[in-house]
Amino acid sequence: MNVDIGLLLVTAASIGFIHTLLGPDHYLPFVAMSAARGWSQRRTLWITAMCGVAHVMGSVAIGLVGIGIGVSLHKLQWLESFRGDVAAWLLTGFGLAYLAWGLKKAWRSRPHAHEHVHADGTHHRHQHGHEGGHLHPHVSPAQARSITPWALFVIFVLGPCEPLIPLVMYPASQHSWWGLAVVVAAFAAATVATMLTGVYLAQRGLEHLPLDSAERYSHALAGAALSLCGLGIVFLGL
Repeated sequence: MNVDIGLLLVTAASIGFIHTLLGPDHYLPFVAMSAARGWSQRRTLWITAMCGVAHVMGSVAIGLVGIGIGVSLHKLQWLESFRGDVAAWLLTGFGLAYLAWGLKKAWRSRPHAHEHVHADGTHHRHQHGHEGGHLHPHVSPAQARSITPWALFVIFVLGPCEPLIPLVMYPASQHSWWGLAVVVAAFAAATVATMLTGVYLAQRGLEHLPLDSAERYSHALAGAALSLCGLGIVFLGL
């Protein structure tokens, strides 16, 4: 292996790991939505992996198109930064919308009492909410399938991997397409592996927390987590 490519490979893997680890938006949305929507661990990890691959490939596509038409590194980085702002605001907007829906759902499911008086003069009270098992919505399983994974997928496709662009430029400038493929594969593998590890560990940690009392607000909390991630990207550069 060429020494330069070997160095780029190690650099790409290291940057992919650090970039993902320091960005809570790479794993927190999946943990939050999994807890709110009751996804299985297998499904959660699958959605995470697909979004992670899309996240990297979106930047690779932009980089290759830019290289093909001779766009400078500075302009490519500006475009990635602009994409990052768009993705962050989309994540914020989706999170706020989901937060509002979650609060509405929590309000509807609040327990309240009903008093019943029987013919013999006895009476009793019982509590229930309007989101419980007595509801029977006439919706097929296919219609009830959530659009949330697709929303996350689109947001992650638009979300840039800014550190990848300079790494891609060097082997491309040397006309080493094999080197380009190796660098992209190393960055993608490190990024997706770190996302999966973070999501898995966070899910296992949540299993040991007493969250039953907060179950009614799980959707609202998930929306708040998504919007905070988006705002953190915009204002804190996470």
